[in-house]
Amino acid sequence: MTSYRSLFRTPEFTPLFLASSAQVAAQTMSGLALGTLVYRATDSPLLSALSMFGPSLAQVLGATTLLSAADRLPPRATLTGTALAFAAGTAALAAPPPLWGIFALILVLGLVASLGGGVRWGLLNEILREDGYIKHGYILGRSVFNMANGVTQVAGFATGGVLITFLSPRGTLLTAAALYVTAAAVSRLALTPRPPRATGRPSVRETRRTNAALLASRPRRHLFLALWIPNGLIVGCESLYVSYAPDHAGLLFACAALGMLAGDVAVARFAPPRLRPRLGVPLLLLLAAPYVLFVLRPGPFLAAGLAALASAGFAASLLQQERLMAATPPELSGHALGLHSSGMLTMQGVGAALAGATAQLTSPGTAMTVMALASIAVTVSLVPGLRPAPRAASAPRTA
Repeated sequence: MTSYRSLFRTPEFTPLFLASSAQVAAQTMSGLALGTLVYRATDSPLLSALSMFGPSLAQVLGATTLLSAADRLPPRATLTGTALAFAAGTAALAAPPPLWGIFALILVLGLVASLGGGVRWGLLNEILREDGYIKHGYILGRSVFNMANGVTQVAGFATGGVLITFLSPRGTLLTAAALYVTAAAVSRLALTPRPPRATGRPSVRETRRTNAALLASRPRRHLFLALWIPNGLIVGCESLYVSYAPDHAGLLFACAALGMLAGDVAVARFAPPRLRPRLGVPLLLLLAAPYVLFVLRPGPFLAAGLAALASAGFAASLLQQERLMAATPPELSGHALGLHSSGMLTMQGVGAALAGATAQLTSPGTAMTVMALASIAVTVSLVPGLRPAPRAASAPRTA
């Protein structure tokens, strides 16, 4: 595989891509609308942040109980069902229910998401392997999804901001629910029915056994930590956009998504292979450093520029996923991708909670700076454990 264009000639890649993009757009619009709705009702940065990123906190429950089902359920039916579940839940949030009901729904949707992520990325790996793209196909395909997510988030947050202004948060939530239905229809009508990738019944015991096997390796363990923690702390900064600049939150989210897109394009298309192993840590530091300046309360347009610059550092995740896949036995790759996704989203929820609580006691700008400094400290502490990873990455090629 030599180009992104070749991916779209691969059977089923395009419908999976379109369904995923529709869900990302729905997620960005509904998150912004729900965060705005809760903030207007409570005037609480903590509750606003949790309403936007709270579903991620439920990922830890899914990662420890449901993840083995990702390889043991039919992919098309599961993707269709999870999209419909999100459509129903998002429509219910537009009612809206009382505050406790909102957070109960958020918990349920987070559990659904923990299963859907493993199924989606496992299916992507399966589709590309079937077409002969075994060695680097997943990473190239995932980079396309990452870049599309950046574009979709820019459009989703910009559209969400317009809809909230001229329609209402509730109307924006209903629009997002319609997008989830669209994703379900694409999955049901355009994907091929496939049997589960693994035999046997899903179980909590099997999920935990495989998690322990994946985390037993020191290089993999440090890669997981590097994928989860610095990323999650900076998403905590993003969760405060609504309380930091209530009238310009859509601008900040859109610029952050644009920066993430630019970073992925630069790394996936222009970074030489020999340089990639050395880029991970600098990109993680870039991800945090601009947020240190938020203690100075920059205006919305300068804040948007800083958010865009910082978000280019999210490209570190692409490089770390490449190393993780190279260091993971093929028979555990699907579960590893689900564990990465669930752990990352869980830490994003934790980051949102910590940032919201800090902002409640101080201010949104101060909280962003605190989270950024914590992310830098974690990245520096992980450097020694990440150094042996390139040697582990070469093992599968000699097997």
